[in-house]
Amino acid sequence: MTDIAMPTVRTADVASDQARARVRVRYRAETRFRLYGLCAIALTAVFLVVVITDIVIKGLPAFTQHRLVLPVKLDPAEIDPQNTRNPTVIRQGDFQAPVRDALRAIFPEVTDRAGRRMLDGLLSSGAVDRLRERVVADPQLVGQTISAPVLLSERADLYYKDIGTAISRRASRGTATPSATSGDITIFSTANDFAPDLITLKQSLSVKARAVRRDADSLRQVVRGLEVRRVEMTVTPPGATTPNTVLLATQIKQLEEEIASLSARVKELDDQAASMQGRFDTTDRPETLDSSGPSLLVAINGGVVKVTELSNGRVAGTVLLPLETMADAAAGRWEVVTYATPEANRKASDREVAWLERLREKGLVESAFNWAFFVTGDSREPELAGIRGALVGSAITLFVTLIICLPLGVAAAIYLEEFAPKNRLTEIVEVNINNLAAVPSIVFGLLGLAIFLNFMGLPRSAPLVGGLVLALLVLPTIIIASRAALKAVPPSIKEAALGVGASHQQAIFHHVLPLAMPGIMTGTIIGMAHALGETAPLLLIGMVAFIVEIPGGLTDAATVLPVQIYLWSDLPEISFQAKTAAAIMVLLVFLFVMNGAAIILRKRFERRW
Repeated sequence: MTDIAMPTVRTADVASDQARARVRVRYRAETRFRLYGLCAIALTAVFLVVVITDIVIKGLPAFTQHRLVLPVKLDPAEIDPQNTRNPTVIRQGDFQAPVRDALRAIFPEVTDRAGRRMLDGLLSSGAVDRLRERVVADPQLVGQTISAPVLLSERADLYYKDIGTAISRRASRGTATPSATSGDITIFSTANDFAPDLITLKQSLSVKARAVRRDADSLRQVVRGLEVRRVEMTVTPPGATTPNTVLLATQIKQLEEEIASLSARVKELDDQAASMQGRFDTTDRPETLDSSGPSLLVAINGGVVKVTELSNGRVAGTVLLPLETMADAAAGRWEVVTYATPEANRKASDREVAWLERLREKGLVESAFNWAFFVTGDSREPELAGIRGALVGSAITLFVTLIICLPLGVAAAIYLEEFAPKNRLTEIVEVNINNLAAVPSIVFGLLGLAIFLNFMGLPRSAPLVGGLVLALLVLPTIIIASRAALKAVPPSIKEAALGVGASHQQAIFHHVLPLAMPGIMTGTIIGMAHALGETAPLLLIGMVAFIVEIPGGLTDAATVLPVQIYLWSDLPEISFQAKTAAAIMVLLVFLFVMNGAAIILRKRFERRW
């Protein structure tokens, strides 16, 4: 009998020190991996919060708007000369004149032509639109004096939103005595109330002097280098060829002219720095203010004075709003207002600031929600621009996209998954569909430009063309999502239908497709959300045009919300920057809603097999 060798049984080492050390190493590695994952999630969340917070902070001012409530007398001679009470005639009436007259009545001291033009500029070019519609709806208002809210201009609206400059107010400590109520006046203070402003101005002169000296030193080094080069040009090294004397003389002359010009500039900077430093060293010397520095205003006795000359206990300036009296103003009854941004760099001048403050003191300014942002189209005036045109254009474009890509995508997915033969051609089609889902979106824009515009001659900047281009972009996504939803349905469903006598087509359309529909709809919504945020392909088909009118059809000129955001982001006005962020917020809300709907559909109709 042959002995059978039993295999050696290998025992696992789980109790030795080496085994325990290996286990600890694995546990530490797992702990580090978890920490890495948590750090990645936390970092992503921080970036997301920072981005959304920045967008919200910048966009919130666009959702409010300031209006001026004026008592407007609707003169029939200007609004309805024939007294017809015909809405068509009233709509063509002059509503600007009564609104301007109502505003000018608040500032009767503004009699110069430039001042009146500046005062009228506080109102928006569309200030009377709402008043016009109100009177057209009720012609009986003609001839009455009504309280009408009129829209303010961009610079007035920004001022009331505290955007554009830092404003500081300092209460007075002493008694102030003005020398007059209008024109150029002098204000004396018993407690050196203007000393802090003088010290601040002196310190800024010292800082500017240092900066000017640095510029002068830099130019001085350049001059020295040019002088060395001039000397080198006049000396011919031994063994060198004789240069062209005429050309050399011309070059030396040009160099000397440049040296002279730079030397003059250096002397000018040195003198400027010395002057600034001298003004800083003389602490009790009065200083003159100009538009290149911060503005200093004194609000006293119901008026406003712009300071042009400043000393410790006295200022001289120009009256922007007339003072009610020349009486002494007690401590705490007058104040010094500083506008950090120089007048030359602000949209609202000091005179306009004084008017705006007077209007606010009279309680004529109100802030309301900016419904015009949602109900008006684009405009060159920031306070009138809205996103209704872009919203309507987006809705029409997405409608065209949906009615094209949904039936085609679902039909293609059903055919490829259930009816197509499994051969080489089918494999090539499937690979190309998967590759198309990763193609950059701008390629689809080039395709739309070549086919739909150049070849087929469809109208440029139309929702029809935009919808066709976005349908090509979204179609691979819908096909892939629909095939995945069809695959998720258990084969037993189809086999059971076939077993009771249903045809292959009946089994698919009556049983498999209804069960796959939640997944198909989820993929469709995600694809449409992708299309909603696309910009690059639409730029190439002309939807970047400035569109004021609201589109009413598939072939009307239109734009979409992402393109509107792109257009506004390129404009320099501060209000358009706020509207850009506000439009981004609206777009994000739509995207969140669409993705939320996809999640809800998946959770609501999802089945566990």
